[in-house]
Amino acid sequence: QVQLVESGGGLVQAGGSLRLSCAASKGIIDDYNMHWFRQAPGKEREFVARVSWRLDETDYADSVKGRFTISRDNLKNTVYLQMNNLRPDDTAVYYCAASGAFTLTPRYWGQGTQVTVSS
Repeated sequence: QVQLVESGGGLVQAGGSLRLSCAASKGIIDDYNMHWFRQAPGKEREFVARVSWRLDETDYADSVKGRFTISRDNLKNTVYLQMNNLRPDDTAVYYCAASGAFTLTPRYWGQGTQVTVSS
C-alpha cells in the first residue's frame, strides 16, 4: 500500500514562508516522479511543481517560479515544497502526488494539507 502523507500547512501572512513535507512509503520517491498540486476553493486542481525520479529535474508552474522550490531526500523518503514570498492567491489545499517514471499522470495522491495566506 503506497502512502503519501503531507504536513506543514498552516496560516501565514502574505510575504511569509512555509515548508511542506510529503512523507512517502519506502522506495517510492526513488522510482517515481514526485509532484505538488493545489486546489483553491471553487477552482480545479492545478499543477505546482515536480521533481523527476532519476535526474532530479524540476519544473514549476509559472505562478510559483522563483518563489517555490521542490526537493527530495531519498534517505528520508520525503519530498519538500519550500514556499517563499507567499501571496493570498496561494491559498489552497496542497497535495503531494507520485507518477510512474515515464509518465506525468499521478497514480498516487496524499490527503492534502491546507495553506492559508492572509493579506
